[in-house]
Amino acid sequence: MGLPRKLLGEGEHVEVHVRTHAKRLIGPAVLLILLGGAVGFGCALIPPEATPIGQYVVIIVGLVLFCWWCLAPFLRWRTTTYTITNRRLITRTGILSKQGKDLPLIRINDVSYDRSLLDRMLGCGTLNIQTAGEDSTITLDDVPEVERIHVIMSELLFGEVHSDRRD
Repeated sequence: MGLPRKLLGEGEHVEVHVRTHAKRLIGPAVLLILLGGAVGFGCALIPPEATPIGQYVVIIVGLVLFCWWCLAPFLRWRTTTYTITNRRLITRTGILSKQGKDLPLIRINDVSYDRSLLDRMLGCGTLNIQTAGEDSTITLDDVPEVERIHVIMSELLFGEVHSDRRD
């Protein structure tokens, strides 16, 4: 699913629409497994005389920690998107309150990327966009296929755009 057509200008089309890489979910997934084990272990340790209430307390604490450690990071990942059109870079994020930033491509001076060893193994990286404005550098973390997106942005900014590209 890309950006809704109503949010695009006349003659504007989406070149790339991605969400942050799923590597952001590795930590919450590990915490979910550990939390499930801890809740089960905690419920088993409750003495028989405190059985129903004590187990409910452990489960409620587990649910609160689940929302904080697992659900919130998942929702942040799910709602963070990067869209590149033939005219602008659009970032959207937010669970309850949405935040968006649109940057016209004409204001971009340079595009580069960084990839750590882990990023290279997982196929993602950080895209650094340098502008002439006050915010001078915009950093997009955990961009999937960062090299491909770097090439697409470079073509849009500095060279000819190939029509045989796939999304």
